[in-house]
Amino acid sequence: MEKPDLVVVGNGMAGARAVEEILERGGGRQFRISMFGDEPYGNYNRIMLSHVLAGDDAVHKNDLAEIYLNPLDWYADNDIALYAGVRVVRIDRFARKVFADDGTILSYDKLIIATGSRTFFPPTDGMWLDDRTLTPGVFGFRTLDDATAMLDYAAERRTAVVVGGGLLGLEAAYGLQQHGHDVHVVQSGPTLMNQQLDDEAGGILRTVVERMGITVHTGKRTAALRAHDGSVSAVVFADGTALDCDMVVVTAGIRPNVGLGVISGLTVERAIVTDDQMRSVDDADIYAVGECAQHRGEVYGLVAPLWEQATVLANHLTGADPKAAYHGSRIATKLKVAGVDVAAMGVKGPQRPDDEWVRFAEPKRGIYKSVVIRDGRLIGAMLLGDTKQVAFLTQSFDRGLPLPEERVELLFELAGPGEEQGAAEMDESVQVCNCNGVSKGELVACVRAGTHTVGGVMTATRAGKGCGACKGLVRDIVEWAVTEDGGEVGEDESASWYVPSIPMDKPTLIAAVREQNLRSVSQVFAALAPDGEDAASKMPLTSLLRVVWNGEFVHENDAKFINDRVHANIQRDGTFSVVPQIKGGVTTAEQLRRIADVADKYAVPMIKITGGQRIDLLGVRKEDLPGVWADLDMPSGYAYGKSFRTVKSCVGTDFCRYGLGDSTDLAVKIEQQYQGLESPAKLKLAVAGCPRNCSEALVKDVGVVAVDDDRWDVLVGGAAGASVRRGDVLATVDGHDEVVRLAGVFMQYYRENARWLERTYDFVPRVGLSELKAILVDDRDGVVTGLEERMQDAVDAYHDPWQDGRDPRGPGQFADNLPLIPLPQVPVRRAADGSLQSSAAGKIGARP
Repeated sequence: MEKPDLVVVGNGMAGARAVEEILERGGGRQFRISMFGDEPYGNYNRIMLSHVLAGDDAVHKNDLAEIYLNPLDWYADNDIALYAGVRVVRIDRFARKVFADDGTILSYDKLIIATGSRTFFPPTDGMWLDDRTLTPGVFGFRTLDDATAMLDYAAERRTAVVVGGGLLGLEAAYGLQQHGHDVHVVQSGPTLMNQQLDDEAGGILRTVVERMGITVHTGKRTAALRAHDGSVSAVVFADGTALDCDMVVVTAGIRPNVGLGVISGLTVERAIVTDDQMRSVDDADIYAVGECAQHRGEVYGLVAPLWEQATVLANHLTGADPKAAYHGSRIATKLKVAGVDVAAMGVKGPQRPDDEWVRFAEPKRGIYKSVVIRDGRLIGAMLLGDTKQVAFLTQSFDRGLPLPEERVELLFELAGPGEEQGAAEMDESVQVCNCNGVSKGELVACVRAGTHTVGGVMTATRAGKGCGACKGLVRDIVEWAVTEDGGEVGEDESASWYVPSIPMDKPTLIAAVREQNLRSVSQVFAALAPDGEDAASKMPLTSLLRVVWNGEFVHENDAKFINDRVHANIQRDGTFSVVPQIKGGVTTAEQLRRIADVADKYAVPMIKITGGQRIDLLGVRKEDLPGVWADLDMPSGYAYGKSFRTVKSCVGTDFCRYGLGDSTDLAVKIEQQYQGLESPAKLKLAVAGCPRNCSEALVKDVGVVAVDDDRWDVLVGGAAGASVRRGDVLATVDGHDEVVRLAGVFMQYYRENARWLERTYDFVPRVGLSELKAILVDDRDGVVTGLEERMQDAVDAYHDPWQDGRDPRGPGQFADNLPLIPLPQVPVRRAADGSLQSSAAGKIGARP
């Protein structure tokens, strides 16, 4: 007997979660499942978009593996036909068919609408070019494409205005600010995050945000946008004032996507109206879930209610619990906003004369706490900057627990259990991870199933994989649950492994590679990987072999990222950027003429001055790379790989009135010595001729600052990207030669001991400054001489990779290729035997 058809319209977080719940209840055996999604991807975590925008290492726009909840393989593994990038435009409820914009028509027996929501663009003059096209430079912030488009556009701009001071607006502002932009947040009302915070908390949050360098404008209503040369140039306010800008991000709210429900004759108020089983009130075979659903007058925009709705829907649809009913959600949320911990639940303030309202504020530290109590029960709470009590307060809010007579105790750890005890007393139904809908009970079940490490539980349940605000509580629960079972929390053995496929830490792996003379990634896999090759391990192993053998190892192209294969940084459209070496940021008129001539000859569309005092030629075609390098006749600047990149400098004693040391000469010496050095992650350096820090040496991987006449502080572990960290002073030394030597000793130790992609600003705190001083400055372990010798071997093995242009490693190294942009997707159709077949390379596709 043929299975009935279940069609899901929407492949976002709610739709995919509903399908996951259905599959867990055996729905894959009950239904043939098809899913439509507007976006040409698998299901991803929208909460992580702020991390993409901020440029976090784990979710960089060119490497988005961490953001995906269900990659395309998941659909194939579960026999789901996915129509990615295809929109359903109409439902014929009488014929039980859905019609898509690519001509696809599918029959359904049961239908789930999970179309989510979209950015609300307030009526504003100048915002739109036409009914469908925003003015260039104006963006919403709702999808992955929104985030990547903003990043691409922002790369050439300096000033951004974010319209809307809610959660999403502050995240957008924070993300853009991490890229060095001058960011303004415009809020029409008086309070930031007014949906979650009261006026006092909003005022404290404003102070915290402004300390970050973001300018906040409250009480300003946006009336119009001005444009110049075809793109946005200013925001005009209702009071007649204006704010010049290069781009505008609109985060003024969201609106449910209900057009499909309207055109299909379903009852729509604010969203598609459903009953307690999440069915449309008009059609028992059509369900709605997520932000497009309205239940008992409420439309929920947070993740936790969506998960609860998905559970009820799956129970009812599969028959696992025909009486399952959704009765609404009590909203309690904990999250990070622009790096600030925020928790909110229930009401924001007293609503009746006899409501109790207890508050604590410490504005200088960015802390605010309040609770609202009615008839002895907690009905609201707000925590800003200090959320240690959130677990206890959440349980009190959800369960109506008795409260201490001294209400102020609720705001501090004097009340109720501490964090560890709180993990023990927390009810198992309490949701711990709001981003991925993971309860305490699920964490405990994972532990009881045999996973006794914090990392293992997080991987298995996804808890802590969203904004990260719950990681501490996840740790407490895992540790408590393991102890309850009479066990001990295990160390994540794999956490110390250099690569996932080889059970060795980095020093042990290096020793094995040397001992067994393994000189290719294939040899390393064959000798040391118990389960064979692992794609995720190839690039880290290539880096390690370069560190161990310098130039004397076997190159295998499939073990390199495209950037390393062609010695240039791939761009979104498949072209490359070329950054020639300009040591210390010092160039000559002759070099500038050659760069200009090359740009003209190869029609380079953009020439950009980088933050590292270099010149970037953007938009170079792959087949033109050898010619560009030859005509430039300059070494590679290594702006594409995990390596030593640049040494910024100020003008030092040559021209500066404040210079204490010749920073320019020292920067050139360091870059000449260590150019192109292979590294676990990129290395950025700077030299400052005095403590005024004009070259930003205080926040570099290695920074050198003159503190007296040719006397220098050598700092390590600085950062000025998604997070800012002042480097730690490793030592104060005299003379250029000693600076160059000590910098080399530190970098060699880092090369041999850091994890893959671990920047120095994580490595230094992990090892500890005192330990680094003991090893590298005091030579406690007698390893400095060896580090110096191995560093010198690496320096002696230097080879300019751009010489490959004259003698390519293979005929295809610089051959033309298709642009790396999304290509048309061809549906896969189901054969008579029920298997999925494709008529062309493309997506997991649809059935007729």
